[in-house]
Parts: sequence; C-alpha cells; structure tokens
Amino acid sequence: MTGTTQVSTAKDVPTEQDVQFLRQAYQEALAGFQEGGIPVGAVMVKDGQIIARGRNKRMQEGDAVMHGETDCLRAAGLREDYGEIDLYTTLSPCMMCTGAILHFGIKRVVVGEDTNFPGNIDFLKKCGVQVVLVDDAQCKSLMSKFIAQRPDIWFEDIAGNETV
Repeated sequence: MTGTTQVSTAKDVPTEQDVQFLRQAYQEALAGFQEGGIPVGAVMVKDGQIIARGRNKRMQEGDAVMHGETDCLRAAGLREDYGEIDLYTTLSPCMMCTGAILHFGIKRVVVGEDTNFPGNIDFLKKCGVQVVLVDDAQCKSLMSKFIAQRPDIWFEDIAGNETV
C-alpha cells in the first residue's frame, strides 16, 4: 500500500451542535443564492450562541471582498475575543478568507464542504487552526447548482484560482 493514511481525531469529527450551526450558515448561503449571489454563508459562534451572520454579497453589493466569511467578520464588529469564537462556513475558505481567519486569531473553523472548491484547509491546519470538515450534502449540492448555472460569476469570484 502506498501513500499516507490520515487518522481522524475526536476534534476532527463534527458534533451535533456543529451540524446545527452549519445549518444556519447554509441558510445564509441559500439566501444569497436566492438574491442572485454566490451561495457561501457563515456564522460566528461564541459560547453556543450565534454572534454574527454573513453571506457572500459580491454580486448584490458590487464589493469584490464581500465573501461569506468577511461579511460575517464585518457583522461581528470590532472584538478582542476572536480566539474564543468558532467560525462556520459552507465552503472551504479561499486564501483571502483564510488570511482573515489567521489575522484575527480564530482558532476553530467548521467547513461545510471542500468538493466544489478545496480552499485552504491544509494551510489553516498548518497554522494551528482546528478545522472540522463536515462534507455536507446540502452545501455541496447548492454550490454545484450555482456553478452549473453561473460558471462565469463563479470563476470570476475565485479569480481563476480553482485550488486556492
């Protein structure tokens, strides 16, 4: 047998609460899709409570950096406790959002899926962020539907960087 085997730890397995909060991020993604935008949603959670919500609004607001995660960070406002907050996002973060996660010291990210876009899960892990990949069928399906319907907007959003 060749290659390496990755062993899951209990920290890598989504909890029931993780799935519930991811459903809230999915609702943000769905709202964005229904508005004609890119379906990526996010929520930030502290002590079991949602403190901020966001979704990709690049198309709706004509704002090149308004990804789901950055919209959520903006909604959270200025804080000193990012290290105590979990971020839930429907899609693996792009390099810009990965940078924001690292910049603000978010220590745990729950990701809905990385099939449609692999993003930067490995990089986040290398930088000490705990990443939980849910591999959620609804997240995958909604993004697949969007990419099939609007490949032009999708490829513009990721700037042709299908791997980061």
